[in-house]
Amino acid sequence: MQAQANWENQLLALAGSVPHPRTRPFFSYWAGDASLRKAYKQAEKITAQHSKSFYFASGLLPEEKRSAVRALYAFCRTVDDIVDEPSDAKKASRLEYWRGTVETASFADHDRVAAAWADTLARCHIPRHYALQLIDGVARDLSQSRYQTFEELATYCYGVASTVGLMSMYIVGFNHPEAVPYAIKLGVALQMTNILRDVGEDYKNGRLYLPREELAFYGIQESDIADGRITDNWRQFMKFQIERTRQLYTESWAGIRMLEREGQLAVGAASVFYQGILDEIEKHDYDVFTRRASLSAWGKVARIPALMLNL
Repeated sequence: MQAQANWENQLLALAGSVPHPRTRPFFSYWAGDASLRKAYKQAEKITAQHSKSFYFASGLLPEEKRSAVRALYAFCRTVDDIVDEPSDAKKASRLEYWRGTVETASFADHDRVAAAWADTLARCHIPRHYALQLIDGVARDLSQSRYQTFEELATYCYGVASTVGLMSMYIVGFNHPEAVPYAIKLGVALQMTNILRDVGEDYKNGRLYLPREELAFYGIQESDIADGRITDNWRQFMKFQIERTRQLYTESWAGIRMLEREGQLAVGAASVFYQGILDEIEKHDYDVFTRRASLSAWGKVARIPALMLNL
């Protein structure tokens, strides 16, 4: 319990003071602006292509907020793709371009993702340091491929996922800064779900996010990951990881109720959809080496009624 308190306090310090926006977003972003309309359409297309769960969940928002959340996703996806591109020798300079876009709202002509994101960033009064923290978090993959402790991994999860939740709060609306710790926990839970789902794929790409300290405790060596061995030790290790991640989802739930009503369903849907991925991992005997756990469209729809009853 003490270790958990340590990492939570560390992430709260990274989030810093969160001002509650006094000014409501001005939602007439594409009125008379054909180029901006095209920019948001491009963000929508990227979201649909890369994340069915996020696209489905964001579809539960009103149109203006839906477009803004998808602009946020397109920004995150684009930055992440820079780091993941194996043959790109200009990764550092391309990341600097996005830092400049965040800091100065300047971007290259015809860069539709940057246009939509710059508009969303300004219109929704999103603190820019969260966007910069996300870029730094994604860039960490360029220099670090192993994590010793969960506390260290949680900091990575904050950078690449909790920051997204914090920025999303400014788009969907929130009622009190007390929502911040819950958004951080939800971000860690979502990223841990990604990590558990993608163990095999990440290892092939040279990365192992699972805490070495915890792997050693369960008697698992890196060679076991390389060979994709599903042993009793591996099952026990995964049970522990899934249990902790589910606990984070449970603890984050109170924060969803602190969002404006129209945003609660969308964020709640993202939470239950990703929890469904954990169910799928269990259902297939913790095999995250030969298959990628996912939730079907029907599996998502089937979870909506219970979600609405809990909000």
